[in-house]
Amino acid sequence: MGAWVGPARACAGVGVLALALAACTSDPEPAVTSSGATTQSAIPAPDVSISASPLIPNVATAADIATATSGEVTVYDSPDGEEQELIAAEDVLTVPDATPLTFLVKRSQGEWLEVYLPVRPNGSTGWIQAADVSVSSTDFRVEIGLEDFTLTVYQGSDAVLSTPIGVGTSDRPTPGGVYYIRELLQPDTDDGPYGPYAYGLSGYSPVLDSFNGGEAIIGMHGTNEPDSIGEYVSSGCIRMSNDAVTELVTEVGLPLGTPVYISEDAAPVEDV
Repeated sequence: MGAWVGPARACAGVGVLALALAACTSDPEPAVTSSGATTQSAIPAPDVSISASPLIPNVATAADIATATSGEVTVYDSPDGEEQELIAAEDVLTVPDATPLTFLVKRSQGEWLEVYLPVRPNGSTGWIQAADVSVSSTDFRVEIGLEDFTLTVYQGSDAVLSTPIGVGTSDRPTPGGVYYIRELLQPDTDDGPYGPYAYGLSGYSPVLDSFNGGEAIIGMHGTNEPDSIGEYVSSGCIRMSNDAVTELVTEVGLPLGTPVYISEDAAPVEDV
């Protein structure tokens, strides 16, 4: 069901696009789904703390990525604390056979890891046991400026790609905060509303419970409306040119777990 693309050192697994990203246009369009695919429901967010931290970390600090060694991970409210949720791959991913259950690590404490969770509300964190995951690191990060319509990919202190983007409207805004890439998907066609590739992030629309029959997951993807780039136009996702998203996948090769920092800039007063 999945395939590996891009540089072997830093590529993400690609599955057939089977989720309704909150991104196509400001007017709903049919979701891109695989034949016979079903939409998974988001699990409730554990009762965990969300602590404030600088949005962009020191560029010299690589991000740690935790990948589950099995199909599920137990989340706790604190190290050695009360169990909150059992997160299973099929609960949070649309293509579990092709995509591992991955988390961005916020901090470590002995044999425990505090990780960002791909659940509502955005920014939720919880604690998992280091023994339940394998930990790797990446010096890639994605910074998204909502006000200047720009997405920049850094490797350490070097900008390796910068491209203009379209973002959410005032009534369906792109949420600011810290997220990570949790899956990479490939539509059945290159000329649809998602373009040739779509990255599903760990965040959700702050105003939509669902979109086109699926969870309103925030994503980064291509578009069949290139003239809309540079506008407040989407239902919350980040759209870029098909050439740019293809370069991200096949040349840059962002790994699952790559941190994505979206500026906290307010949405426009009026849609443009």
